[in-house]
Amino acid sequence: MSLTAAASGFVVLLFCVPVVQGQDDWGVTFTSTEICAVKGATVEMSCDYKHPTYMYGNNLTVQETFWFIKDLVDLTTVKAYTDRVQYSCDGKRCTLRIRDLRKSDSAVYKFRFITNPPEGRYSSPTGVTLSVTDLHVYVPDLNSYKKTLTCHSDCPLPAHPTYVWYKNGHDIGIATRFHSGNFQYEDGISCALGGFEDFPSDSVCVRSKYCNKVNYNNRRICALRGSSVVISCTYQSYRSAKSLFWFSPQQSHQWSSSSKPEDISKDSQYGGRVQVDTWSRGSSLTIRELRETDSAEYRFKFKTSMDEWESDLHGTTVTVTALQVHVTRISDSQRYTHLQLKCLSSCTPSGHSYVWFKNGQKMNVVTSSLEDWFYLGDRISCALKTHEQHASPEVYPPKPPSLSASPSAEIMEGSSVNLTCRTDANPAANSTWYKRNGNPALQSLSNESQLVFSSIQSSDSGLYYCTVENTLGKRTSKDIGIDVKYAPKIPSVSVSPSDAPQLPSMSVSPSGEIMEGSSVNLTCSSDANPKATCTWYKGNQTLQGHRGIFYLTFTSSEDSGTYYCRCENIYGQINSTPAFIDVQYAPKLLSVSMSPSGEIVEGSSVNLTCNSDANPEATYTWYKENEDSSKASGRTFTITNATPQHSGKYYCEVRNSRGHHNSSLDLIIVPGPLKSAAVGSITVIVLAIIFLSAFLLIRRQWSLKKTSESRENPDNTAQQDVDPQYDTPSAAVKREPAEQQDDLYYSSVRFCKKQEDPLYSNIMLAWPKQQKEEEEEEDVEYTAVSFNNGSPGWRHQEAVENPSAVYSTVNKNHRL
Repeated sequence: MSLTAAASGFVVLLFCVPVVQGQDDWGVTFTSTEICAVKGATVEMSCDYKHPTYMYGNNLTVQETFWFIKDLVDLTTVKAYTDRVQYSCDGKRCTLRIRDLRKSDSAVYKFRFITNPPEGRYSSPTGVTLSVTDLHVYVPDLNSYKKTLTCHSDCPLPAHPTYVWYKNGHDIGIATRFHSGNFQYEDGISCALGGFEDFPSDSVCVRSKYCNKVNYNNRRICALRGSSVVISCTYQSYRSAKSLFWFSPQQSHQWSSSSKPEDISKDSQYGGRVQVDTWSRGSSLTIRELRETDSAEYRFKFKTSMDEWESDLHGTTVTVTALQVHVTRISDSQRYTHLQLKCLSSCTPSGHSYVWFKNGQKMNVVTSSLEDWFYLGDRISCALKTHEQHASPEVYPPKPPSLSASPSAEIMEGSSVNLTCRTDANPAANSTWYKRNGNPALQSLSNESQLVFSSIQSSDSGLYYCTVENTLGKRTSKDIGIDVKYAPKIPSVSVSPSDAPQLPSMSVSPSGEIMEGSSVNLTCSSDANPKATCTWYKGNQTLQGHRGIFYLTFTSSEDSGTYYCRCENIYGQINSTPAFIDVQYAPKLLSVSMSPSGEIVEGSSVNLTCNSDANPEATYTWYKENEDSSKASGRTFTITNATPQHSGKYYCEVRNSRGHHNSSLDLIIVPGPLKSAAVGSITVIVLAIIFLSAFLLIRRQWSLKKTSESRENPDNTAQQDVDPQYDTPSAAVKREPAEQQDDLYYSSVRFCKKQEDPLYSNIMLAWPKQQKEEEEEEDVEYTAVSFNNGSPGWRHQEAVENPSAVYSTVNKNHRL
């Protein structure tokens, strides 16, 4: 039991000892057996139940629980409690909550539960006794001028409650339980609990039997729409009343002054429907043809010549409701639904017969409930038999829903779009949105009548539909198409050889390997609405394609490069990311060259260069004919300090992953200028020696002849016949005794080519030696030979010792 101030009201537990009721393993235990509560408050009562675990070999499970007062009638189905009671269960503890307590709610409340076997049910024989009482003002002594008043209740109140005190209908601002002061004969006093001012105590006189006071016969009245209601009160004025009328605080917005109430009978909203009757010490307000807008609080006011009854004290609250058909769906088929219907209202008077209508026609049912199969188009209503003209609103399943889109014109990506599902149903239908081809169980988009796209995307294009459902049935709408327009998005580019199996399109940058001579398709596509037109470009060159496809047949190296496509529609244009086409081929256009060209002089440097066109980049390797190992790698092969051994045929091999080729050239190394001169000099020397030998041979013969003559004439010398220009003895040559050497001839040869190193050549003539006697008889001759190389600076050299001289020794044997 919960004691809660303000929100739940005030309750009093008179007896809080738990009471167990039942036998064997069946029973109900109440947490309290008696509860006292103030009118208008909220009260809770609880119990625990128990039952056997098994019955007839089966597990027992509780199927239904409810509270009742009599005849085992569920309290939620009793009209006087409609919308005021609430059940809750937690395990085997159940609670009954009653709000807006009335004096008529005073009763004994019992509990019942039902298990799965029909025999498994139990009702408590007794229950919780609820007493609902009013507040009242306790007056200790009527004759005393000064006194202390008490706001009293028969039920103990929780600690520290707040109060409201009224004098002559005016709130005097006292919040304590006790009110002390000086009172006049005309004063009428009442009190209320804070938060429950609409349930004040009756007004009482505190000085005499007569005073100003107003007491309402009912604080709350519930009436059916279309019926009539009578609101009444008793009043007393200490002096004769001059003005009496009814008013409603809810209509204060129509008054001339919000602090001065106006007669309701003069209000146009009630024109012709209101009647006020006044008699001695009483008055009534009758309102006919009640409308829901008549739900309001109504108060009575009077004035005397000296005072008046103020308007702060609460009066009677009228609630106007209509009959309602409560629907429970039992089962359904494609076109029919099995329903249980109840005709209910929160203020339906008891003891009335009912009338049921189906599609405007009376049914042969007079009870407040019925059960039957109904078609999806049927409309059902009910009424009290005496108020058939005020039947309940018709209940019916949803009509086929209609769909609309806003805006209805072209929908641009990024804009806001609302899809609306409309239907007519009572009770109101619940709407659920789906996208076609989705799984309804997993992909519902919204449970509202509107499906809102705050920033719609191209992916939202498609067909949509909604379902509408209430307790009487379910309907599905037709489809509505959403076509989201947008400018072309970044195109996707794919490059695929047309003669190979097609792979899934993918964006390529750069593209894959493409062999020269193969055919290639360039495909460009873009997501756009409406469909975009795509054009291919290579640089600034427009390529002729078809529907976004450009065909490259028999590709060549010239086709390599960067390609892109441009897609456009009426909403814009966009370029793709560039795609690089890389056409690969084996080395071609091979060439070799030599620098310097022609014959290469020995000792110099030479570069052999190899060039080709290849993709991917080729490697270069140099070889020499008849040699297994390579000489060098790279485009250029450099030979420094060339020698004759470097002469020969060289070839360059060029290779990449697509193939290889080679090309050759001949390299010739010739002697340098010095060595050529030396060879020429030797040749000249040999010729000179041959010439000299012949000359000496002739002279020898002549010398022999002169020798024989010189013996006769010794003063003559053999040297006088020598030409001084060509036969000059070398000062560096010493003569040896004739007996120690053969006949020697010395020849000095000089080269004027400014070379530093002398070149010497000794030439031995392979003549047979003569006998010693003959050797002794030979004379020595010296010959100096000078060679002019054609140099302008050449001049005759004297027969002196010269480091550039070539000395030649000729050994000659005399002929036999």
